[in-house]
Amino acid sequence: MTPRTRPPTGFSTDAAGLAGAVDTENAAARYDITIADTGERYSCAGHQSLLAGMEQLGRKGIPIGCRCGGCGICKIAILEGEVRIQKMSRAQVSAEEEAQGVVLACRVRPLSAIRLRVLGKMHRAVCGPTTPLISNPFQSNLAP
Repeated sequence: MTPRTRPPTGFSTDAAGLAGAVDTENAAARYDITIADTGERYSCAGHQSLLAGMEQLGRKGIPIGCRCGGCGICKIAILEGEVRIQKMSRAQVSAEEEAQGVVLACRVRPLSAIRLRVLGKMHRAVCGPTTPLISNPFQSNLAP
């Protein structure tokens, strides 16, 4: 399944990037969200941003920035599923990145179950420090 980050046919956004009409059916729906990096799952309502749902995991250290698409702290990649996108700063997410499924978690709402990957500044806080494949250049960590 390929990620769909464009609004579905018939969905419109206004100049501010907000929904032209309230989708009451989707607002009441809850979707399973999976963070591919950690395997963690959470439930997110259709009216919530993916970031707001992620906050409900109760984990300390999830960085929260401006919550309006300007700072770029909550950058993620949608691997599977459909989302409704609100306006984001092009300084944080280029049109090319968006076409590849990269969005800001504070500016997208789920339209289906989602599998995502955490990127940028939020990656370390959510996924923990990255362990290098070789910590000592004279000793391989790959072989037993």
